[in-house]
Amino acid sequence: MTAKPLLLLDVDGPLNPYAARLPRLRGYTAHRLRPANWSSRQTPDSRALRRGLRVVLHPSHGARLQALPYELAWATTWMHEANELIAPAIGLPGDLPVIEWPELFATDPDGLYWKTRALVEWAAGRPFVWVDDMVTDLDVAYVREHHDAPALLLPIHPRHGLRAADFVRLREWAEALTSDPAAEE
Repeated sequence: MTAKPLLLLDVDGPLNPYAARLPRLRGYTAHRLRPANWSSRQTPDSRALRRGLRVVLHPSHGARLQALPYELAWATTWMHEANELIAPAIGLPGDLPVIEWPELFATDPDGLYWKTRALVEWAAGRPFVWVDDMVTDLDVAYVREHHDAPALLLPIHPRHGLRAADFVRLREWAEALTSDPAAEE
């Protein structure tokens, strides 16, 4: 039996639709959180720091993600705090693997999204899907050229977050992978 493909999860955009136009999205719950990376960029004793970062999360996303045939891992600036702050709010276990970025928000010399090179290296030749709101055609081309296993970069609109159609796409891609190991997108 082969290992499951990886599902590499970003938080802001896919799970936290931060650009939503409506103040209350159906099914989502608002949380006030203080992730270290965000907190370090706030003015000490400011109102924003006291209130915390507003994050909206759908409590059913954890169960829906776990029902997919993937090994889940965090690919987010939240890094280990995703296990501490995000996982409990959506029903995921608090011990998912985490990609530890060598440098947050680094400028790439070739114009790639700053996560792309480290993510491909971390995947270490395993098939993966990466859900993120910032992937571009440059990232898709880079992954195609530098990753020998099947990979799908699934852009998620930060106004909507993960939607039912995205979960269908994730399931179909994994099922196609297991029925045809040579399949690649």
